[in-house]
Amino acid sequence: MKSRRHPICMHRRLPHWKAGLLSILVWRDVLLLLAGVAFAAATSHAPAVAVPSGGECRMRAGTFETLTVPSQMGPIEVQVQWARHCGARALYLLDGLRARLDTNGWSDQTAARALFAEDNITLVMPAGGPGSWYADWSAPTVENGRTVTYRWETFLTQELPAYLASYGVSPTGNGIVGLSMSASSALTLTAGHRDQFISAAAFSGLLDWHTPDLREAVRTITWQAGHNPDSLAAPGHPRWNDLDPYLNAPQLAGVALYIASGPGLPFPGEFDSLSSVPTAVGAMSLEAGTALATRQFKTRLDSLGITATYSFPAAGAHTWRNWDAELTRARPVLLDALLGPDPTGRP
Repeated sequence: MKSRRHPICMHRRLPHWKAGLLSILVWRDVLLLLAGVAFAAATSHAPAVAVPSGGECRMRAGTFETLTVPSQMGPIEVQVQWARHCGARALYLLDGLRARLDTNGWSDQTAARALFAEDNITLVMPAGGPGSWYADWSAPTVENGRTVTYRWETFLTQELPAYLASYGVSPTGNGIVGLSMSASSALTLTAGHRDQFISAAAFSGLLDWHTPDLREAVRTITWQAGHNPDSLAAPGHPRWNDLDPYLNAPQLAGVALYIASGPGLPFPGEFDSLSSVPTAVGAMSLEAGTALATRQFKTRLDSLGITATYSFPAAGAHTWRNWDAELTRARPVLLDALLGPDPTGRP
């Protein structure tokens, strides 16, 4: 019986140097093959980086920059911290009554950027809109010396998402956070745009507008911000119903909600000088009022069978320090809704 040889040995005998060269080439191919298998095995278990369709990351992942975004209101400055690994989800952070035109308070008054620095979501922080309630207004108003008709809902739900989509940010499946004035905005925008927002957080807000006295309070606040409240919506206009979180609460079923308000008591040492007394009194009284409205809103959600995560801490006034602390507490709720249990957003 003839012995069976390895196929390599079936060739005619070669000179020693050629045989050695052939052996080297064969082992090179074997090692390359093994390396390829090992690499495939390793990467098959490695976290996948989320990138837009087509496989190209179109954002400067993990960096911070200010975009100038066109809108019906004119150019809007929007500060963004791009997702750490090119993820498609976004968290919109809305400012308060005294919003500045050149920066967003979340960016320069809190640790929000550091808090989400390693997470695979883009922080979207629009500047401007003081006293606007982030709504589409019925008539023009004056902002920083210029006449403008606010179209903030249109900007946040149409123009800005379309602009960010060119960077790979999804227009759907995102989160939104509001404080003070924008707390109610975060909830009503979510109620009206359920595809865009699947998670919402509201800190220290007037969440109950459905009675005449509360609507008059909102009108007074709008006037204090320098606007004619009739430009937002005339008394009795149906638009008031659209802006009322209490009336729109049924549309929040299924949303990952985080609702918070402090009792109006400042943190130890927060106001420790005589000159800060007027500021302290204002911050304490405002927060005490929003705490009442927030608990009324909780009763409303409970009556509808809608679940939410609530935070009523022992201390907290109407200040950025309070909202910074609440954002830290809200982060797991927001990330779990947007990314699942892994905050890096990787499978």
